[in-house]
Amino acid sequence: MAKAASCWKISRKFFVLLGLFLPATAALSFGFYSATCPVAELIVKNAVRSASSEDPTVPGKLLRLMFHDCFVEGCDASILLQGNKTERTDPANRSLGGFEAIDSAKRTLEFFCLGIVSCADVIVLAARDAVEFAGGPSVEVPTGRRDGRISAATNVRPNIVDTSFSVDQMMSLFSSKGLSADDLVILSGAHTIGTAHCSAFSDRFRKGPNGQMTLIDASLDGTYANELMRRCPAGAASTVVVDNDPATANVFDNQYYKNILSHKGLFQSDSVLISDGRTRAHVERFAKDQIGFFENWGQSFLKLSSVGVKSGGEGEIRLSCSTNNV
Repeated sequence: MAKAASCWKISRKFFVLLGLFLPATAALSFGFYSATCPVAELIVKNAVRSASSEDPTVPGKLLRLMFHDCFVEGCDASILLQGNKTERTDPANRSLGGFEAIDSAKRTLEFFCLGIVSCADVIVLAARDAVEFAGGPSVEVPTGRRDGRISAATNVRPNIVDTSFSVDQMMSLFSSKGLSADDLVILSGAHTIGTAHCSAFSDRFRKGPNGQMTLIDASLDGTYANELMRRCPAGAASTVVVDNDPATANVFDNQYYKNILSHKGLFQSDSVLISDGRTRAHVERFAKDQIGFFENWGQSFLKLSSVGVKSGGEGEIRLSCSTNNV
């Protein structure tokens, strides 16, 4: 409990400072629904708890869903909109999951608090709760986001990290969202949970003339590479997935950083963090200091949850997360 309380205090103080630099966060507040829907956060938490108990991979899915939402059009639930050429239809988003947990929470919210709680807030709260249920820090987040009405597949690729990105490419993208190099390393720690399809790291291997896979990325640990090739042979089904973290797959901890230092980062974008002086020191620090990682996670998570938010008279409060209001 003491650890959770510490993260809570750091998060709230940090948000006050964040508001000085990001005017859009001014309309967000802690306890935004305390008068209009006091059970809002509990409803979301219960939905995440239920989904996670049935499927331990749900926390990773919810956290990834938030990243893909906030980096494209801001944290406005545009990722949830269904339809022709929406964000959800882009190939980079077709492997996203966690939608059922979001929909479950929203249905219950609409039963108790019709038209009050945004889908954008549900995504952020669900990701926050997912981290906690996976063993990570408890972070208090402000609410009051509104749902966007625009969702275009063409906006996806320019705004999300590709697993083959260099540090420079990732830093440039993060900077465009108001996030720093420190945030890049800290938020990359989300890869301590979750899974990935074989195609997400296939660029580290080559299919030989005999159909066998061979390693072409010398930065990857040989034993780990062999295991990946065993799990993802040439012609593997598109449904095959591997854990982002081979050691503690469903636990939110600092193992991700230890994996990178052992040359067992699943993605090229993970491995490059130790080849650049601007990021390596942070990886080394968090590999040794889980409490430090958790405390910094709370701050970076708040910054991520404040990217491009719509508030006040912007956007709407969707009645159904998959469609705009009529």
